[in-house]
Amino acid sequence: MTDLLIVGGGIMGLWAAVMADRAGLKTVLVERDRIGAGASGGVLGALMPHMPDRWNAKKQFQFDALLSIEMEIANLEAQTGLSAGYRRSGRLIPLPKPHLRTIALRHEQDALVNWKQKDRQFFWHVQDSAPAAGWPQSDAMAGGLVFDTLAARVDPRRFLDLLTAALRQSPHVHIEEGQAVAAIDPVAGHATFADGRVLSFGACILAAGVETFRHLDALEPLSLSVPTGAAVKGQAAVLKAEVDPALPVIFMDGLYVVPHDNGLVAIGSTSENSFADPLSNDHLLDDLLARARAVVPQLENAPVVERWAGLRPKAVGRDPMVGRHPDHARLYALTGGFKISFGLAHRLAASVISEIAGQADEVLPDSFRCASHFSQLRGSTG
Repeated sequence: MTDLLIVGGGIMGLWAAVMADRAGLKTVLVERDRIGAGASGGVLGALMPHMPDRWNAKKQFQFDALLSIEMEIANLEAQTGLSAGYRRSGRLIPLPKPHLRTIALRHEQDALVNWKQKDRQFFWHVQDSAPAAGWPQSDAMAGGLVFDTLAARVDPRRFLDLLTAALRQSPHVHIEEGQAVAAIDPVAGHATFADGRVLSFGACILAAGVETFRHLDALEPLSLSVPTGAAVKGQAAVLKAEVDPALPVIFMDGLYVVPHDNGLVAIGSTSENSFADPLSNDHLLDDLLARARAVVPQLENAPVVERWAGLRPKAVGRDPMVGRHPDHARLYALTGGFKISFGLAHRLAASVISEIAGQADEVLPDSFRCASHFSQLRGSTG
């Protein structure tokens, strides 16, 4: 019998285990393949805030999470001696049309009001020139560009290694890789694995990305026409280029150019709702690379050292799906948020662990709650 079973060894599951360790819960984390084998083991690592306008509880929650992750990473790095490749390098948003500058100037004022916490102020600067020649090239900036000082980046794989190393130091957490869960019985409180082994648990967190939706759908007593979530395919690549790793991330109409350490630049990523092969690369990635090289001339002859593809989880309500299942007191979801997970995972995991301990997270946006997703799901079926 374990206090907590966590299914999934991606960013959500690892953070859940870290928070469970801090709460002193006897925890087993199982991953059917290897840590980071799913979407969390990608290459991009962009930690991007929402726009500073039309402020609401969801944007505030993300803002606070993007600030707190900095200290979380620093503490884990001090504990393990490893690096997550984190840097608050900021973000550049080219304005390809002159009228976009007027909108950006309004957002500049919004950031002065909304992007602050105590004595920390972050900015949405509208400026005319790039911080370095060709980053990005001037043809992309007819209206200038925005320099956002809140955005950051992290190396996804080094980050997963950091979390895993911290967990392996814990007396409370046991990690099992290559262990697939065949079925979960939240009423009896046990999970059956593919090899026939049964593990009893006090609580179970489903943090297995897209696979979480399969487990949730299997528990639904009704035959629903709408599943609890879907897979969104993403393709990305890594280039070898002599680029200053301190340069800001570039974001332009769905294209990310993310300078990492050791002369690597990540390009991403596609968002594909329809696909034949979830793990293949095709012309869509080639098109993305062509766009990146057009925006950043330094990348024109940079060799591709890796092409990546994977499936990211998008819950039925689009926002992250977090917290207790409305029908099963032992079962909790921690998934979704397919584009913002890395910046929020620590905060969402803390919310779930608090809920397991009987403490409600009052600032968690209602649209994130598992019960809210199921209410929307059941409403769509009439």
